[in-house]
Amino acid sequence: MNILVIGSGGREHAIVCSLASSAVSDTVFVAPGNGGSAPGVVNAGLAATDAEAVCAFSREHDVGLVVIGPEAPLVAGLADAVRAAGIACFGPGAQGARLEGSKQFSKEFMGRHGIPTASFGSFTDEATAHDYLDSCGSPIVVKADGLAAGKGVTVAETLEEAHRAVTECFEGRFGAAGATVVIEESLTGPECSLLVFTDGTTVLPMAPAQDHKRAQEGDTGPNTGGMGVYSPVPIVTKEEHDRMLDLMEKTVAGLRSEGIEYRGVLYGGFMLTPDGPKVLEYNVRFGDPETQVILPRLKTDLAEVLNAAAHGRLADVRLEWDDGWAVSVVLASAGYPGPYEVGRAVTGIEQAEAIEGVRVYHAGTKLLDSGTLVTDGGRVLNVTALAGSFSEARDRVYRAVDCISFEGKQFRRDIGLRALKGRQEWE
Repeated sequence: MNILVIGSGGREHAIVCSLASSAVSDTVFVAPGNGGSAPGVVNAGLAATDAEAVCAFSREHDVGLVVIGPEAPLVAGLADAVRAAGIACFGPGAQGARLEGSKQFSKEFMGRHGIPTASFGSFTDEATAHDYLDSCGSPIVVKADGLAAGKGVTVAETLEEAHRAVTECFEGRFGAAGATVVIEESLTGPECSLLVFTDGTTVLPMAPAQDHKRAQEGDTGPNTGGMGVYSPVPIVTKEEHDRMLDLMEKTVAGLRSEGIEYRGVLYGGFMLTPDGPKVLEYNVRFGDPETQVILPRLKTDLAEVLNAAAHGRLADVRLEWDDGWAVSVVLASAGYPGPYEVGRAVTGIEQAEAIEGVRVYHAGTKLLDSGTLVTDGGRVLNVTALAGSFSEARDRVYRAVDCISFEGKQFRRDIGLRALKGRQEWE
């Protein structure tokens, strides 16, 4: 079976690396891809949002399965177009993708189906939003309603910061995504991500992971798309995990009850509050960088899983997981998540991958005709290490990070430290 993966980031590189080793995949295409490569993977010059080109390419190259990585083409309805062309697709249609495409829709959906979340208000008028902030006080969370590449959320410790975030949304910092603003209660507790595969009926949980959203060490600085992640998450109790899975199953059942067929990944971002897990947000695709620690631990053939979900046969699948630990550290360009420069030469990846258990996933890279690998994005590389213990995985990943060089390289050296210290770090 030929497979086409849509996307260009570290998540997609991790997906294609897993698919390339599948016993059931022939040629794996990635569109548009990046500077990374894997055996059997071919970069295709397609735009992720060009549904007509994606369908034509799939027919021409006998693609049996299209896997959509990023949220933007999902929200735009690419999966609907692919299925309408008679091609199997892993990824929800536009209706299901609204869970991520509109935070207001997502919060209202949770309300309709009794899924615990933070109290909220949504606003299209700036003055009304400011009045609501004054009535709530701080800390409080301000979110652009639409897609903002993981940067449209402000956890405001003061009202001044919250008012500034609201103003920035309405002044167009996030474009149309900020035309509606969602203001939420600030929940307390550690965060945890639980991703599931689903065909709209069956729900199979992946290994839990914990991301680090803030740009700087000590969980300070602005929010990013993610600066590092690890899996599993030792602070999560069995009761909490079971409750999170129950809420994900309840979400899929809610979608089905509203006539929404959902085949793909459903990602639950949870806060483990004193009152139990509550849903912070949904994503409608593999997480980035969570995928870079989850898929290396998956022993089941990924192509078989995705194909079964796309065809509504996920009940026939049993997932098996490596019982080791995975830690991934993001290497970013100087200035990220703000403005940054590209075109900086990258070296040392071969030395990093010579360390046992280490794999480097390309996120924002480009391979020049000269053969030089250069930076081409804010998040440049995901350095991932597997080991039998958490401490050994952290040691391996940071030894690998130190092998890699490019001008302006920035990263966090504290990924996973909280997990080593235990739950009291959040209490």
